[in-house]
Amino acid sequence: MLLPFLSQSAWVNAGFTIGILAILIVFFIFENKLIKKYEERLSKFTIIVIYIASFLLMTGGLLFILWLWSFDYSTLIQDIQDGTLAYIEASLGRMIASILVFFLSMMIVKIAKIALKKVGVKATPLQKRKKTIAKVTLSIIRYTVGILSILIILAIWGVNVVPALAGLGIMGLVIGLGAQKFINDLIAGFFIIFEQHFDVGDTVEVKGFKGQVSDIGLKTTRIKNWKGDVMILANGEITNMINYSRNPSIAIVDFGIAYEENVQAVIELLNKELIVLKTLFPQVVEDPTVVGVTNLDASQVTLRAIVKTENEQHYAVERGMRKLIKEILNANNIEIPFPQIVVSNKE
Repeated sequence: MLLPFLSQSAWVNAGFTIGILAILIVFFIFENKLIKKYEERLSKFTIIVIYIASFLLMTGGLLFILWLWSFDYSTLIQDIQDGTLAYIEASLGRMIASILVFFLSMMIVKIAKIALKKVGVKATPLQKRKKTIAKVTLSIIRYTVGILSILIILAIWGVNVVPALAGLGIMGLVIGLGAQKFINDLIAGFFIIFEQHFDVGDTVEVKGFKGQVSDIGLKTTRIKNWKGDVMILANGEITNMINYSRNPSIAIVDFGIAYEENVQAVIELLNKELIVLKTLFPQVVEDPTVVGVTNLDASQVTLRAIVKTENEQHYAVERGMRKLIKEILNANNIEIPFPQIVVSNKE
């Protein structure tokens, strides 16, 4: 029997409301489980479509529930429209001024980015230094323009920014006490830039990670290795660092010859023949040299050949020098030992 204070239509509406809410809850539970289970298999586009569909379903369900209970959409829309139009008419000047400030700030940053983009295109040390300073300058311009734009827009909308400006001193004290790590990173960034510890384009090694410096900011530095992995370091964490870009690199190749061979004759032969390496690899800056014996191993005499190359260009030269040494030794019947096992039988 129906309760006296609810009509039959109200009970029907209540039933529909409960049913719609139950469907929405079941759908969202199913959606979450489905995405968690197949998140790696689903594409980003499919996940976005699922989220949009769930949003539309939720919105449609709630609007249908309001319609069941005779909610007056026309009055709500009319109120919103009247209020919005009145607000726009009263604030049109402020909106235009705010938009102009926003686009002006974007234009300043864009012009600065274009002006500083081609600085330090060449890979010379001076140009890399200019590129580093340009990136830091662009970072400072972005922060400055952003802060000034916010203050100007607040002033346009009637906010008294004078207390905000006066409070910067207090805010600086709070930052100094509560954000010491952030301040430490900024100070370390200034020392890195102005003492020229490294520049954009330099090859460095920090905490066992070796790569090329792709970006230097006031707070962080980005290093990218040959595989494309990017390591982001706070400037305050860069305490022990190796910079490989300050001096030419050395290609080092160790190789072995048999104990029966004449070591001095082999050294003289290689010093004479390895000169061709300079014509094969333009990055070689000095003639190759066999420095001598580095080790007396169990089955071979180990020799070492070195050659000076342009900065970080020694990897390909080492591969080419190994190939050339083997060809020279084979051509002159000089034995290159390899591991062997000698089995003796007393009988």
